[in-house]
Amino acid sequence: MIYLDNAATTYFKPTPVINAVGNALKYLSANPTRSSHSIAVKAGMLVEETRELTAKMFGTTPDKVIFTLNCTDALDTAIFGTAKRGGHIVTTALEHNSVLRPLIRLKELGLVDFTVVSPLVGGAVTAEQIAGAIRQNTYMIIVNHVGNVTGAPQPVAEIGYLAEKYGLLFLVDGAQSAGYRDINMERDKISLLALAPHKGLHAPQGVGLLLVRNAEVRPFRYGGTGTESAKPQPKELPEALESGTLPTPAIAGLNAALKYHAENKDAHRKKLNGLFYYTLGELSKISGVSLYTRKEFGGPVIAFCVRGMTSMEAGNILSDEYDICVRCGLHCAPLAHKHYGTLKDGMVRAAVGVDNTPDEINFFLQAVSEIAR
Repeated sequence: MIYLDNAATTYFKPTPVINAVGNALKYLSANPTRSSHSIAVKAGMLVEETRELTAKMFGTTPDKVIFTLNCTDALDTAIFGTAKRGGHIVTTALEHNSVLRPLIRLKELGLVDFTVVSPLVGGAVTAEQIAGAIRQNTYMIIVNHVGNVTGAPQPVAEIGYLAEKYGLLFLVDGAQSAGYRDINMERDKISLLALAPHKGLHAPQGVGLLLVRNAEVRPFRYGGTGTESAKPQPKELPEALESGTLPTPAIAGLNAALKYHAENKDAHRKKLNGLFYYTLGELSKISGVSLYTRKEFGGPVIAFCVRGMTSMEAGNILSDEYDICVRCGLHCAPLAHKHYGTLKDGMVRAAVGVDNTPDEINFFLQAVSEIAR
């Protein structure tokens, strides 16, 4: 089996991550912050250390690191938790349904309106385009750092400074960039950052992250927090946004993943870049293949179509006949496919990983060549 579906979730999980999850299940199966006995205290210390590691890596403070169910839950919390009646949001046609569907729901409820900015030919929106869509009642800009369809990066820093200039909240979907690119909320003026640690950081599934810098977020769900139990929902972060039992084993895996990433990111990025540029270059030589990812995007996502067949047909052949795992279809981003003209047939998405080998990539390229013929 050759796994190239790393944009959905990375297949490779480092040994320290696997061990950390197992150790947490074996030795830390207590509820952090809910009890004062030794196991709960140790679990709580692990949770707090993970907040500190996350805050240091992404440019915020530990108290503003919120553990969520996943990246979708983080985006929901940010969008619904800051919704402003009669307000307006600017976003892009490259966004995932994790952004689009909450915005559509808010509009259906008559609470918020939004404007969608389409990317230019190069695959990215510009700060000038975003500025042109700002209205008097605009209160938020939402942009993904790296698109999940073609891997196109957006000018986050430029948009961040624009948001600060206009006094707007800036929410960034970092699902496809965390681990692959450096992100600093303070430097790039990001108000809210949603992350999927199970992708580029190689953490386990089961925990997402919402990081806050300079935004007030109302609770999206209510319940037990282990603090001030005789009072209504606490207002202080992180407790206000963390009702219910935290996923300690997943957080333990995230803790180990953050440490592993800090030690190995340079080597990993070098390898990924090599695999990405080689794969993209060789695919461009195959007659019958249409590429949607450009070399200036950087890796690891590569989107393409085999002319004469749908993405599902090509993807199924890769899976059934060659045992190669890719993603095909619309990738939960219909407006992006509408922009690229692939709403009917979708795209095949291959995303290289740090565990892939040159031999695996060559086998994949040979398979695509045979399918195209």
